[in-house]
Amino acid sequence: MAKQYWLVKQEPSTYPFDKLVEERTTSWDGVRNYQARNNLQAMKKGDRVLYYHSGAGPEVVGICEVVRAAYPDPTTDDEGWVSVELKAVKRLKKPVTLEQIKREPSLAGMALLRQSRLSVQPVEQDEFARVEQLGGGRAL
Repeated sequence: MAKQYWLVKQEPSTYPFDKLVEERTTSWDGVRNYQARNNLQAMKKGDRVLYYHSGAGPEVVGICEVVRAAYPDPTTDDEGWVSVELKAVKRLKKPVTLEQIKREPSLAGMALLRQSRLSVQPVEQDEFARVEQLGGGRAL
């Protein structure tokens, strides 16, 4: 199966990318939106993920990889919710701001611009590559 690409959002005051770098992996849990949950369920081990700091100064700051596909969310007894395990792969040399994404013609179709509130969303391979290029990603 081909690798898929995603974007996850998190408030930097809640769980900044640097915390993921420090911890190496994390359970992406607590998602309570059905569309975001469906996206988590579609994630496969090896998929790449853009890490987006939402809120003030929204920007893509890093890249992660799915290291464990969907499993029951440990933060609830409701079997309908799932989590995935993410591993930090690289920090971008320079964050890619929402304003940059809006100005980049090749990113005009990103789900981020169409469904701005969705916390877990698909990203096309060429969109992922362009964001990574704009950020000058570097290995951790």
